[in-house]
Amino acid sequence: MSKCQQYFLIIIPIVMLMTLTQPVVAAPVELSVEDCTALALKNNYDIKYAQSSREKYYWAVKQAEKSKGVSISATHTDQRYNTPPSETGTGTYEYTNNFDNQLELTLPIYSGGELESEIEQAKLALKVADLNTEATKQQLKLTVVSDYLTVLQYLNEVRVNQETVKNYEDHLKLVKDKFDLGMVAKTDVLSSQVSLAGAQNDLITAQNNYTNAVAALNNAIGLPHATEVTLKDVFTYEKYPQTLEKCLTYAVAHRPELAQYEAQIASAQYDVDIAKSGWRPTVNFTADQDWYGSHLPGSKNSNWLVKLTTTFNVFDGGLTDSEVKQAHHNVDMVKDQALQQRDTILLNVRQYYLSMHEAEKQMDTTKVSVDQAEENLMIQKASYEVGVGTNLDLRDAVLALDSAKKDYIQALYDYNTNKAKLEQAMGLPVQ
Repeated sequence: MSKCQQYFLIIIPIVMLMTLTQPVVAAPVELSVEDCTALALKNNYDIKYAQSSREKYYWAVKQAEKSKGVSISATHTDQRYNTPPSETGTGTYEYTNNFDNQLELTLPIYSGGELESEIEQAKLALKVADLNTEATKQQLKLTVVSDYLTVLQYLNEVRVNQETVKNYEDHLKLVKDKFDLGMVAKTDVLSSQVSLAGAQNDLITAQNNYTNAVAALNNAIGLPHATEVTLKDVFTYEKYPQTLEKCLTYAVAHRPELAQYEAQIASAQYDVDIAKSGWRPTVNFTADQDWYGSHLPGSKNSNWLVKLTTTFNVFDGGLTDSEVKQAHHNVDMVKDQALQQRDTILLNVRQYYLSMHEAEKQMDTTKVSVDQAEENLMIQKASYEVGVGTNLDLRDAVLALDSAKKDYIQALYDYNTNKAKLEQAMGLPVQ
């Protein structure tokens, strides 16, 4: 084998190893609002908890239903005992072995309405769990949309800050050129440098806010916090088509928390029936089959028993009456909570609707401010270049444009955020 071949046999594995061990830079994940919502519904722990809770109440219904059915128990007993001489009359102890096998069947015929009410309560608890899952989805969607909008807000602020830094850099270069020609004082250069440094600090803050906002979004949708994301959607404005009255009506009919309280009121009323069952008789059916003997397995002898037992509480010292009164007051308490929740929801709908329209009006005014600030900056640049304007006027114009653009971004963010809050307050379903 030639030296050249030996060289290639050595170098090729090394190259392949280096290739395989090169760090792979993951491409940014492109996500829309719908993508983020779908990921959150799949990965978020609040949804998993709500789904597990729903399964728990599903099996609680099964458990309650089985309480009215037939139950069969089998018991095997081994025992050895002695009989003293005083009873045997023989002067010695007598020892006896006994092996017993018992099969018992029980069936509740009538429970005074207690078991029936418990079954209905279990079904209502399952309904509440289903509604809680839907409410959790709606709240999670609001969180995801808000986090998505926050990322967009800080991304736009970063871009505005970058433009502001660029404007200050261009201005500083112009001031330095004029200073070199002896046309302006040193103070103009220093003040421009201070303005540039302030803009650079604002840019650093905005970049950090953006990074933290991305981490918060990743946390909500179940991705690693450091995952780089590219947002498909942008800030948009779409006029909301519904009136306040329609939004309020929709919330009353569709908000899952209100339906939950309706189920809880019905459940509390079943508590009244359960308490009243103490005044009613209970009827139980029992059937026993018994095998026993002195030797294992204890099957020499057998007997059976069938009985119907009716129990009626004649006097309990007022215990049942106290339980009934407690249950009635509990119904009133749940009703009061339901009314308070309804008022809170309707207040939230009203507040978010009005805040959304406030932001809508601010968008119009801030858009005009942006246009005017851009025009003013052009005028101040031209004036300063020809020596008519002052350094302070130009720096103020840059700052005014920066402020106007951020005000517009904030108004657009507020509009979309309040719109998302309004839809959650109304109880719009998550698709």
